[in-house]
Amino acid sequence: MRLEAVRRLRNEHKLLRLCRVLRVNRSTYYKHFREVESARIIENQKLRRLILDIYIKSKKRFGAEKIRQRLGREYGVKISLGRVYRLKNSIGLPAMVTVKPKYKAPKKDEAKTYENKLNGQFNPDKPNAVWVSDITYQKTRAGWCYVCVIIDLYARKVVSWRAGRRAVSALTAETLAAAMRARNYPGGVIFHSDRGVQYTSEEFRRAADRFNVVQSFSAKAKPCDNAVAESFFKFLKLEELNRKIFADLNDLSAALSAYLFWYNRNRPHSANNGLSPLEKEVLFIS
Repeated sequence: MRLEAVRRLRNEHKLLRLCRVLRVNRSTYYKHFREVESARIIENQKLRRLILDIYIKSKKRFGAEKIRQRLGREYGVKISLGRVYRLKNSIGLPAMVTVKPKYKAPKKDEAKTYENKLNGQFNPDKPNAVWVSDITYQKTRAGWCYVCVIIDLYARKVVSWRAGRRAVSALTAETLAAAMRARNYPGGVIFHSDRGVQYTSEEFRRAADRFNVVQSFSAKAKPCDNAVAESFFKFLKLEELNRKIFADLNDLSAALSAYLFWYNRNRPHSANNGLSPLEKEVLFIS
């Protein structure tokens, strides 16, 4: 109240007399009414704008770590993860919470009916050395649909995908054929999956033999053996599938096509040191 009184009477009396009579420190008066925003406040305002811009461009998919990576790569801003969290919270952006599966080596006495040739080695040194695959399901108004993807482990790039109304061997075989066409028919690829009938069937094994693919299998009840594919589906659901209600297979396929196009080209990946899958592959080629 006294500060307001000083301000109202400022043009009628000398400031020194007003402050003495009303018992207000002049420094307090100047700080209250003439303070220029600190450099930190100005910087935080700029960072909030950048964070919001990155978040919107990612279609609300990026969490704090992905935003921090983009700030560094696109704007040259070095910032701690904790500060990104605080700034995100200050503008009300939600957290993106996921749990990545961790690889655990199978027990030595585990049956080896289907050999695990990958054995938790998720970081090959070149493209087309190891592909991983899995199937997930998605409800639509017209009924359940199934999605098969194949991921090249080198850059975590989705090299092919197919969606269908039934989780049958033809779905995985068609996805494999599409991957081969997209990658110019590489030979000797290690192809890792779970032991689902879609991958162990005679139809798929014939396709694998035709394309000179070496199959590798996760142990029973060991989803961590296929951790990269499992992790991919977690993010696919979090960032796209769980946000919408799909009318039918066509509607789902359109959404998948748009998301995977964005994913390969724009989504930074921790295994790529923040590069998108396409960016990492381009570096290998160059």
